[in-house]
This record gives sequence, structure tokens and C-alpha cells, in this order.
Amino acid sequence: MARRERVVRMSVEQPLWRALTAYRALTMVYAVLIFVYERERFERPWIAACFLAFLAVWTLATLPRVANAVSCTKRFLVADLTVAVTGILLTPLADTHAQQIDGPTLPSIWAAGSVLAFAIKGGWRWAAVASSVVAVANLIERAHPSRDTLHNVLLVWVASIAIGYVVEVARASERTLARALEIEAATRERERLARDIHDSVLQVLAMVQRRGTALGGEAAELGRLAGEQEIALRTLVSSGLVPASRASEDTAVRTAGQDDEPRDLRTLLAPYAGSRITFSEPGAPVLLPPAAARELAAAVGAALDNVRRHAGTDARAWILVEEWPDEVIVTVRDDGPGIPEGRLAQAEGEGRLGVALSIRGRLRDLGGTAELISVPGQGTEVELKVPRGETQR
Repeated sequence: MARRERVVRMSVEQPLWRALTAYRALTMVYAVLIFVYERERFERPWIAACFLAFLAVWTLATLPRVANAVSCTKRFLVADLTVAVTGILLTPLADTHAQQIDGPTLPSIWAAGSVLAFAIKGGWRWAAVASSVVAVANLIERAHPSRDTLHNVLLVWVASIAIGYVVEVARASERTLARALEIEAATRERERLARDIHDSVLQVLAMVQRRGTALGGEAAELGRLAGEQEIALRTLVSSGLVPASRASEDTAVRTAGQDDEPRDLRTLLAPYAGSRITFSEPGAPVLLPPAAARELAAAVGAALDNVRRHAGTDARAWILVEEWPDEVIVTVRDDGPGIPEGRLAQAEGEGRLGVALSIRGRLRDLGGTAELISVPGQGTEVELKVPRGETQR
């Protein structure tokens, strides 16, 4: 229910309904003022006074009806148009000279509000029907319509149809945008799950395959099966068929609500330090929102996993944390053999998405960037940047 109310508030139609509400109130006052200042020319002023009194009550009582599309029902639209047409046709009875002097009708420009309500509610087709009814009523009231009358009738007809068409286009654009946002959210959730799978299940399967092959015997068969499952799972992840989990999304929302205190990035990166990994930090807390800190630390972990797998057991690595007013930069560098040109693209094509998902995907979700610089024979450097503004949001 709350989501529905948010959609109503955010709808592109809402400004039009608010404008229509103000238009009806102002034009009602305008019609009453015209009668007050020109009442001497009315042969039967009591007819005009009765209708305008009813029009004022009707307008004020039905203002909530034109607040949004839900409350503005078809029955109300028909009744509102009937009031406008009745006022137009009563004009000659209240003022017998109105046809001769080409004066305003009793509802005056208030009648256009009824037509606009049709346009906003149902689009240009409804607007065409309502404006045609009002046009016929005006022509009947005038008996011998002048050029100005025909001009005003045509103006209302064209304007209402144009507004109705714009409303239809706006609705279609709003539906397209909502669908695009849903697809983007689902895609991000799939990428998040794919990263989790890569950092856990795929890593274990790869380790079982390597160890099984090294041990031989029955362990080799177990390693072969693990390797087959790893390939199948990588194919599933890279094809985008990993389903988005509503349960995991709800859990993430609940966790975010419980853990909203800033985290010191240093405490998450310090455990990576070891005999062959040097950790350098600024000496002061590097505070980030919990989700941003965890994702950035996970990206560093993925970069170190790549060092262990591809740079060799003797390779050394360095982690450098830099804090700037507008961003946080974490650099992971190793002294391994480097990455041959085109190897990353080849690995991504084979379904090995460590860099694409575990590193770049995480930083993209944080509004940051991940740059990888590698020269064969001179090691690899991964620079992770997270903007301060994005992480605060």
C-alpha cells in the first residue's frame, strides 16, 4: 500500500491534477465576478444567480475529486460535463441578448475545466468526445455563432486533445522508466549473487579440483567432478541465469537498518596482512558506510585471490589505503609476472568473472571505479576508487 501511495505522489500526472484543481476554483470565482459586475444586463438574473450558486457549491465540494486519477471517476466526469453543458444552454434564458452581443456563457471558461479533466483522465480520445459535446452546446446556445465563437470552440477542442495526447505519452514514458528501474534492480541483484558465488562456491570447487589432481587416485576423480561442476556453475553465472533472491534482498534491507554505523575500513583490511602482504594505512580511521566498507574490502580480497592464483606462491603484495576529502582509494599491487594482453577478455569469455564481477562490479555498485594496470614481467596494480558522496548516500 505504501508503495502504491509513493507511485501516486511521484506520478507525472500529479502536477496536472493540481493545476486542474486550481483552475476550477479560479474560473468559478471568475464566472461569479462576471455576473456581479454585469448583472444589470440580465433579463432573468435569478436564473444566473441560482446556477452560479450551484456551480460554486459543486466546484468546492468536488475539489477532492480532481485531486488524482483514482478519485476522478467516469461517473463524476459525466456529471461534471453535464453541469458545464447545462450552464451553457441556460445562458439565453438568463440573458436574452447574450446571443446578439456574443457575450460569455454562464460558466464562462469554467467549462473548459470539465474537458481538461477528461483529457487528463482518459487521454486524447476522451478529450475529443468531451470537447465536441461542449462545442455543440456552444453552437446551439449562440444559434448564429460568430467568428470569435468558432475560434474559441476550435481552440478548446485542439488544446484538450493535445493535452490528452501529452498525458498518454507521459504515462507510457513513466511505465517504460519503471520497467527499466525494475530490470536494473534485478540485474544488480543477480550480479551481487554472482559475486558471492564466485567468492565462495567457485573458489572451493577450484581448490578441490587442484588438490584432487595433485593427490591422484580417487581424489583425482573427485577433482574432475568438482572441475565439471565449476565449469557448469561459471556458465550459469556468466549467462545471467542466476535468479534474484527476494529473501536475500529483504535480509540485506534488514541488515542495513540494523548496521548503519560507519565502519573503519582499516579493520576490515588489516586481516589480509601477512608475511607476504604488506598493509599500509593513513594512521587515522577511514570511515565508510557499512555496506560500502564491506564491498570495498571484498573487492580487495578478490584482488588478493587473483595474486595467489596467478602470481605464484612467492609473489609479494602491497595494500595501500589513501583517504581524500572526496574519495577513498585502495591500491593492491604485486610483483608477479603480470597479465598478458587480452587475457582478461579471454577469461571473461570463458566465464571466469573474478575481475569483471568481484572487483569492477562491486565498485560500480558503489559509484566508484576499478582500474587495472599490468605490464608483463612487472606485476599488476589494481586501483579501487570510491567517491565520498556516493558512499554517504
